[in-house]
Amino acid sequence: MSPITIRRRTAAGAALTAALLVPLAACGKSDDKAAAGTTPTPKAVNLTVLAASSLTDVFKAAGGEYEKTHPGTKVTFSFAGSQELAAQVKQGAPADALVTADTKTMDGLKAETGEATIIAKNRLVIAAAKANPFKIDELKDLADTKIKVVLAAPEVPVGRYSKQILDAQKIEVKPVSQEPNVRAVLSKVELGEADAGLVYKTDSAKSGDKVATVDIPDEQNAVASYPAATLKQSRNAEDAAAFVTWLSTPEAQKILQDAGFQKA
Repeated sequence: MSPITIRRRTAAGAALTAALLVPLAACGKSDDKAAAGTTPTPKAVNLTVLAASSLTDVFKAAGGEYEKTHPGTKVTFSFAGSQELAAQVKQGAPADALVTADTKTMDGLKAETGEATIIAKNRLVIAAAKANPFKIDELKDLADTKIKVVLAAPEVPVGRYSKQILDAQKIEVKPVSQEPNVRAVLSKVELGEADAGLVYKTDSAKSGDKVATVDIPDEQNAVASYPAATLKQSRNAEDAAAFVTWLSTPEAQKILQDAGFQKA
């Protein structure tokens, strides 16, 4: 083969290679532009949060706000008495985070949870029947046997707080029933099945004019603390931690305090 023929074939091969590379390069630039101009789709996350009954209304509002500011995340709450929630955690219930109405319950779950953070506080009040027919205005009035008083069971945080403040004032109350959570206590009073009960201030406030609220002086009261923690069994560890952290942000704290909870 002559040198001239070799040179011609080499030139033709180079031209062909260049022709093939041009569209590939253009395609690469086009892909780069498309990638640069595309907003990544947020990953879908479903968080399950176990929370104390007294957080029912405020957490529904907080959860909705969290979902707005965290696209792709869905928060589902399961509300119950803290002692029930603790039992669920120990039984391996599929959940990502836990918020109880007392530190004692959370402390008993250290093997199952991450580090807990107090996100809010609360106090107790007397919820009396509408119009307060027995004219209840202080704790010692609950000792009157003519008054049907309902309390939460002693293993429930609000029941434990109730016993604490009654014992401190040496007031003996014989409840007509002991309920599994604060909402059940309030419901009994609202429905007229009881004349009075000890509940959280936030629950009584939410009840509106269905009950008469009687404040308890600070020196006779108890402070309920609400710790929040991630669950070690969570399949969404990072997202669960993000939600627990968010509960202490100014945005979440405003929602809690607007509902009557005290600053942590």
